[in-house]
Amino acid sequence: MKAIVVPPPPAPPIHRNADKTSTTTCPSSNHQLHLRLPLYNPNPKNLSLLPNFPHQPSPQPITPHVNKNNKEKKKKENKRRKCDTTSHILPLMDALHFPIPIDIYTSLVKECTLSGNPETAIELHTHIINSGIEPPLNLLNRILIMFVSCGLLENARHVFDKMSARNFHSWAILFVAYYENSDYDNAVDVFLGMLCQLGVVEFPFPPWIWSCFLTVCACTENVPLGMQVHGCLLKLDACDHVLVSSSLIRFYGRFKCSEDANVVFNKVSRHNTLTWTAKIVSGCKERNFSEVLGDFKEMGRVHGDAIKLGLDSDNYVQCSLIAMYGRSRLPRDAKMVFEMTRNERNVDSWNAMFMGLIQNGLYIEAVKFVYQMKEAGVQPHEPLLEKLRMACGSSTFSSMN
Repeated sequence: MKAIVVPPPPAPPIHRNADKTSTTTCPSSNHQLHLRLPLYNPNPKNLSLLPNFPHQPSPQPITPHVNKNNKEKKKKENKRRKCDTTSHILPLMDALHFPIPIDIYTSLVKECTLSGNPETAIELHTHIINSGIEPPLNLLNRILIMFVSCGLLENARHVFDKMSARNFHSWAILFVAYYENSDYDNAVDVFLGMLCQLGVVEFPFPPWIWSCFLTVCACTENVPLGMQVHGCLLKLDACDHVLVSSSLIRFYGRFKCSEDANVVFNKVSRHNTLTWTAKIVSGCKERNFSEVLGDFKEMGRVHGDAIKLGLDSDNYVQCSLIAMYGRSRLPRDAKMVFEMTRNERNVDSWNAMFMGLIQNGLYIEAVKFVYQMKEAGVQPHEPLLEKLRMACGSSTFSSMN
């Protein structure tokens, strides 16, 4: 047999540039306004209810050598590009004398919300005002979110005060903004104003907003207002919700009202880790350690009943047990339940164990656990990773994304 010699492939063409360098070329629905005010603020600090005021990058694999500065620069560049989109489109449309439709304004507001650039947010809002259009309610709500995301709370309040019509989302955006910024006095005023417009009975308020408002009452030490909220929730038959009941228990526990906290706890039809933890913390604040130990035994009895009924192999029950022990400052018991589920673990079980380590301050073990999750092909929840980074006080773990 004769050997066949295959000639090498031709080299790619090289182009000479003018600078003597070479380049190779390779082949909401409308709500009626019912003014009802069943709640009032016993300790008002503001004279008026509503005072007037003048893209995610693709996940990157973990590499041993990562330049943190370059990664931060890339994030800043991505934000700049989003801001540049607004800065380029608006002058271009103005130069062409094209009217900008509502949907384009909505897209620009979304991009500006993600970028968080305050200068671009103000520029975009000014352009919307000067255009002469009447923004619909959903666009105004998005503008509120944009200003809040950019840290322009006064601008958001200014837009809110000028809105001719408001729905639940309008009020909730401003309330949550004040709540997150620890401006509890304004949060109380906005919440009471929302009750006046929407009506307590007419509008079904979600449990989470009642929970937030109870937290506001606790932080401002406004016990009478919190008790009025409790009475209102009793009339609405909303105290059986786990989120609401746990918030009420924490509220009474903060002021060492253990009897009221126990009344709320005993009226809940089904308990979970939120209600148990709230009750235990409330008992610890009043130094009722015998009662706290009894609660721990009761929680252990629940685990024993689950084993007797053969429910300990259920993924939902396993995840709940891990979360229960983690919230109760029993990481060893949580780890024991987690190890028992070696062959039947799911994403929720992994993240419940990860959350338990963070809640108990076991940050070094939590970091090791992240790599175990990566090895098992499980992606940790981003909010938990963010909590771990904040707890460690640095961006050392930024490569865990």
